[in-house]
Amino acid sequence: MKRIGFLLFIVIIGCKSDPKSEQQQEVVRERQAFTEVEIDMLLEDSISIRAIEIMGNDVAFAGSNGAYGIYNSAKDEVRVSRQQYDSIFPEFRAVAGTSEDFFMLSVANPALLYKTGDSGQMELVYKEEGEKVFYDAMCFWNDKEGIAMGDPVENCLSIIITRDGGKSWKKLPCDQLPKAVEGEAAFAASNANIAVEGEKAWILSGGAKSRVFFTPDKGKSWEVFDTPLVQGKSTQGGYAIDFYDEQKGVIIGGDYTAPEENTANKAVTTDGGRTWSLIANGQDPGYKSSVRYIPGGDGKEIVAVGFTGISYSKDAGESWQQLSPEGFYTIRFLNDSVAYAAGKNRLAKLKFR
Repeated sequence: MKRIGFLLFIVIIGCKSDPKSEQQQEVVRERQAFTEVEIDMLLEDSISIRAIEIMGNDVAFAGSNGAYGIYNSAKDEVRVSRQQYDSIFPEFRAVAGTSEDFFMLSVANPALLYKTGDSGQMELVYKEEGEKVFYDAMCFWNDKEGIAMGDPVENCLSIIITRDGGKSWKKLPCDQLPKAVEGEAAFAASNANIAVEGEKAWILSGGAKSRVFFTPDKGKSWEVFDTPLVQGKSTQGGYAIDFYDEQKGVIIGGDYTAPEENTANKAVTTDGGRTWSLIANGQDPGYKSSVRYIPGGDGKEIVAVGFTGISYSKDAGESWQQLSPEGFYTIRFLNDSVAYAAGKNRLAKLKFR
């Protein structure tokens, strides 16, 4: 069993749609819609956490100032360590996992991607230097193949892929990718710019243009589709994407500098991301940084979080209810009523009822 410093990692679920039990895969959950959420703070410290990963019943995270760690649910304790590179304590905003390894990827220059090491320390497996380098999100299709994305350094999004379980990563050349529009990038707000289902992956951009980049074959070929989200400014566009299955998807965002604005900030697809329709247009919630389908909810139940609070929809996003004003940057579901969430100086377990 591999270790991250003093952290013992078990089977990791990964970053695709949140886990469903065998019964939930076949039968939609029969119960009333949620009306409240109980928040149990697990960690309150001076760490900004925008990336979390479900691991069994536990959750791993990485954040600001080189901090990373794990919440052990059996012991009800959080352990935190720090990663240093030369004189730098990197800021991590992307994490991912396989059944054997945990990965964390830093933003800005240099980009540093670490994986679990046999020596008990994190091992640097990818490094990229450059003035424009800025990675936003990371995800795995399976134990061998994974993908990370970042802002353009040339005329396309930065996309790196592994085919050997994360031991090595290769950056795709721009001639294999759709061209990015000047000012088009992504937001490293919640490690939620990428969604995967089966062999497919969807990447959400924002800024001057908010689009969905799509690969049906684990990064071998690409298409790009427009979205109706607000866009045009560096702070506008899509911040998070999730898919319930290979057809039903949701995107959310807005403008974090105008968080009350609720026009053209959320949309859904029923055709695998080719076309998107606005939902609850002109209705709350406004800006959100993370969105997830609730496991077993038949693609109708959705939760979105941001520093403005926690919102819930029971009708595929047509209407929303705010369950709590407590702010979080990112959320991942453990099951159909329990999730982990993280944000500024906090990590929490959320129990929906």
